[in-house]
Amino acid sequence: MPTEKKISGASDCINAMVEGSELKKVRSNSRIYHRYFLLDADMQSLRWEPSKKDSEKAKIDIKSIKEVRTGKNTDIFRSNGVSDQISEDCAFSVIYGENYESLDLVANSADVANIWVTGLRYLISYGKHTLDMLESSQDNMRTSWVSQMFSETDVDSLGHITLCSAVQCIRNLNPGLKTSKIELKFKELHKSKDKAGTEVTKEEFMEVFHELCTRPEIYFLLVQFSSNKEFLDAKDLMMFLEAEQGVAHVNEEVSLEIIHKFEPSTEGQGKGWLSIDGFTNYLMSPDCYIFDPEHKKVCQDMKQPLSHYFINSSHNTYLTEDQFRGPSDITGYIRALKMGCRSVELDVWDGPDNEPVIYTGHTLTSQIVFRSVIDIINKYAFFASEYPLILCLENHCSIKQQKVMVQHMRKILGDKLYTTSPSVEESYLPSPDVLKGRILVKAKKLSSNCSGVEGDVTDEDEGAEMSQRMGKENAELPNHVPVKRFQLCQELSELVSICKSVQFKEFQVSFQAQKYWEVCSFNEVLASKYANENPGDFVNYNKRFLARVFPSPMRIDSSNMNPQDFWKCGCQIVAMNFQTPGLMMDLNIGWFRQNGNCGYVLRPAIMREEVSFFSANTRDSVPGVSPQLLHVKIISGQNFPKPKGSGAKGDVVDPYVYVEIHGIPADCAEQRTKTVHQNGEAPIFDESFEFQINLPELAMVRFVVLDDDYIGDEFIGQYTIPFECLQTGYRHVPLQSLTGEVLPHASLFVHVAITNRRGGGKPHKRGLSVRKGKRSREYASLRTLWIKTVDEVFKNAQPPIRDATDLRENMQNAVVSFKELCGLSSVANLMQCMLAVAPRFLGPDNSPLVVLNLSEQYPTMELQGIVPEVLKKIVTTYDTMIQSLKALIENADAVYEKIVHCQKAAMEFHEHLHSIGTKEGLKERKLQKAVESFTWNITILKGQADLLKYAKNETWEHLKQIHFAAVSCGLNKPGTENAEVQKPRRSLEVIPEKANDENGE
Repeated sequence: MPTEKKISGASDCINAMVEGSELKKVRSNSRIYHRYFLLDADMQSLRWEPSKKDSEKAKIDIKSIKEVRTGKNTDIFRSNGVSDQISEDCAFSVIYGENYESLDLVANSADVANIWVTGLRYLISYGKHTLDMLESSQDNMRTSWVSQMFSETDVDSLGHITLCSAVQCIRNLNPGLKTSKIELKFKELHKSKDKAGTEVTKEEFMEVFHELCTRPEIYFLLVQFSSNKEFLDAKDLMMFLEAEQGVAHVNEEVSLEIIHKFEPSTEGQGKGWLSIDGFTNYLMSPDCYIFDPEHKKVCQDMKQPLSHYFINSSHNTYLTEDQFRGPSDITGYIRALKMGCRSVELDVWDGPDNEPVIYTGHTLTSQIVFRSVIDIINKYAFFASEYPLILCLENHCSIKQQKVMVQHMRKILGDKLYTTSPSVEESYLPSPDVLKGRILVKAKKLSSNCSGVEGDVTDEDEGAEMSQRMGKENAELPNHVPVKRFQLCQELSELVSICKSVQFKEFQVSFQAQKYWEVCSFNEVLASKYANENPGDFVNYNKRFLARVFPSPMRIDSSNMNPQDFWKCGCQIVAMNFQTPGLMMDLNIGWFRQNGNCGYVLRPAIMREEVSFFSANTRDSVPGVSPQLLHVKIISGQNFPKPKGSGAKGDVVDPYVYVEIHGIPADCAEQRTKTVHQNGEAPIFDESFEFQINLPELAMVRFVVLDDDYIGDEFIGQYTIPFECLQTGYRHVPLQSLTGEVLPHASLFVHVAITNRRGGGKPHKRGLSVRKGKRSREYASLRTLWIKTVDEVFKNAQPPIRDATDLRENMQNAVVSFKELCGLSSVANLMQCMLAVAPRFLGPDNSPLVVLNLSEQYPTMELQGIVPEVLKKIVTTYDTMIQSLKALIENADAVYEKIVHCQKAAMEFHEHLHSIGTKEGLKERKLQKAVESFTWNITILKGQADLLKYAKNETWEHLKQIHFAAVSCGLNKPGTENAEVQKPRRSLEVIPEKANDENGE
């Protein structure tokens, strides 16, 4: 099949099918045959050759085709031994004949598959009159609009316009196109016609416009929902928004608003039609970006203790380059504060004229005056966020200049300084909400009965350590810097309230003696050691205390550590070198976008709850958290720029895309697309990937576009997004440069689906691809503590855990069985399933063979006469699914209450577990193991209760989707369309650990 001509409409698909193409024919015996398929010139049959069959048998009549399915969604594909080697995006099936036989095919590319699917669907609708219909009515709306654009440019009505005007007009309509590309297209067209001169006629203008401004991948998407029209009407768009984009509460009014906003033609706006150009405008607008707009504002609970949040933090904020010789500048503070940073560093030393200065001691970095930095902080502290700002004060000044520091801070910052003494009656730090608009000082503090004390310099005197290492190589620096001791003045000490710097000793000492207002700082090397050797202790430590991690002083080039290495342990203040771009800063910037970029992100519940089991280094699923599957299809790219500083290949770009997952070790993964050679303007990738996400709340997805070069692959653009901020459906990903600026008009077009996601009606995938019966089903296991009274409580929890698992998995298995019979994958939702089977439920005269009775809470299918066996099977499978949905809804509450009752009963032992275990004869290691097992069991119980709650919400969503789709397709039994799926007011709620539970869940 020729690929030179770009597909811009259904007639292009039909013409390409008449020319034919090689496709692979898949059989149930795992054999694959290469055949040449083509559409007869009279468009009445589909033929293939060579074949052992008689030529009259090696064909299918178009009239006999019932439907065309995309993907590997027939029994032959599912049972074929080589199915795993076949791309989902290249596979399609032709269902034909009274017995619904399937012709299962694989194209060489997703583009070719789309051409056949689109063409065949048009032929099913319009038969041999397809081309006549297309020629008489196709694209009249688009043709009129483009013609109008030409006429407006041709002001003198000459019938032609200059090449320059034509190029500018097309650029106005599609700003991402390069002028040189448009010019080249016109010149190629003129050359093919042996035309002299540079004037452009209307026909030439329209031909080049169609060639350059039609994105085939969006056209193929449009015709999936347009009922084989060349535009979407309000009802089609409504269905697309609900079924694909997951938009709730869509009505015709919402659809018309979108059409009026994005449809460029007056005719389309008047008739309520969205053309391919309007649909492209909509999909490329911020409305369809991958980032969920709900997260653009503060959307998390801000009333939790400060230690329950990750805090956007800067290291050596004053530096604009490396930390050894780099210049210091106040612009470092401006940049960080504008980016939402909530913890900045001030490394303060004695300066001339009794004015303290800021720089990295013992290095060659330049100096800035402390007062000017405080002025800038006062001006920009709450520019990007109203939540508290922490000043990490590394004090190396004499008593005299310490007093000057205090004067400047009190005079300039005034009431913004938070100096309230911590209450001994409290157990946790105040919340970000309580501390709005306040500035906290993190520094050393005198004990309450001292007016001055001599002590060692702070642990973070990085310059000293760096200088010792660098001195051997640099004659300007001493080989040894003696440890400095300094006096701390009372006035400076009084500025420190709830962020008192103390030295970390060991976890058990901290658990017993550290005050909640004391903060420890960890060198990156030490923090990594604890993360690897004591991951559980580190997580538990950070549930109550703030921990700051700063880069190793040996990062002389100011490179960055991976913040995920410490976020997974719950470390709140992971200080980053904001002046150094790259992967690590991409992760930091992306991570803090998820809560309105306010600088605070609430940590996962499993990292906050007092009794919860979580190990930072887990390489398996997290107890109590259901894994989720992320399905990403990289469809295409738009307007990739040439990598900066690259000139070896001229203007040629050979792009490929990496999809990376960053999170706990069990989640870290990456996959890449193939390289598309010599196409940076509109490369088509059409590749799908799947990732298991075990702790979604700590995961990030990063899209990276690179230029494939034999010398070394070069960076084109990237976009990093927290998993929780992903919008599902068809989305554009706006690419950013290495330094974080948006690349004009450069984007990726992707499809995102998430299965087993909490809420939102997203279908579960776990346990679906291999449907397990009860005998082979895996149930959550509880551990034995060897404390009889406690073990008895947990033993009582096993039956309701099994019941909860059975309710969930029976429902999930029944739903996936129905999806398979509908010819869809497990990623599809039930609305898409109902849309897929609706045409099969119509008889020859378009009267329904099956209707849905929506008068009851659980919609039933009713046969309207004699129906084929294959439809009876769909109805039977649907009934089984409805029964499983009903069973879950009607039994979930009682099972949930039993699990929660066991959880509450077990928690009665929590405070005295050590003493009970000791009485039972448990000592040291066995006692410690019992406490760990108790925490594990509580985590499992909470998780099972949560999963049942989410499954019930999901079941209601299934019923709503069935109801909505039945009404939209006209399959509802007359008189039942106004019935509503009503959810009972009482809903399952998580039982808190204590009455004053700090989790805010």
